[in-house]
Amino acid sequence: MQQTLNLRIVLLNPPAGVDFGVQKGRGGAYETIAKQRSIGGDLAFEFTVDLKPGSLPGEPDFAGPIVQGPRGARFLYLDIGTYAGQVDSLWSRRLKVPLRGFTKVALDRCAANPATVLETRIPGTARDGGPTCGSVKTFVGWVPVPK
Repeated sequence: MQQTLNLRIVLLNPPAGVDFGVQKGRGGAYETIAKQRSIGGDLAFEFTVDLKPGSLPGEPDFAGPIVQGPRGARFLYLDIGTYAGQVDSLWSRRLKVPLRGFTKVALDRCAANPATVLETRIPGTARDGGPTCGSVKTFVGWVPVPK
């Protein structure tokens, strides 16, 4: 049975003046949704993905228009700067957020309760002072929290 999960990415203190958003679609045929401009402080992106059985018993898989990558290695993109449609930005980046680090208890709890969201918190500023990009390096996983 396919279920829907509520997810939230909190981007911690990204550089001010830069647009960020969730990528919907793939390749050149994508759009950026939930776009926000950083003005200092954290940004939060909330969305849903479909949860379906994986190829192995007890292994989750994810689907939907914002889910990227092959089975077993799914992820989401946050578009940054020009990739998020900000034509005057100095930045053209994407941040790859893995869809892993879920416990079965957390998935079941979130899928059964629409008032719960699975949240991850990611640093928003890279060592060069620009927006964090590429694959998340120290990914802590997803934690159930009240919506």
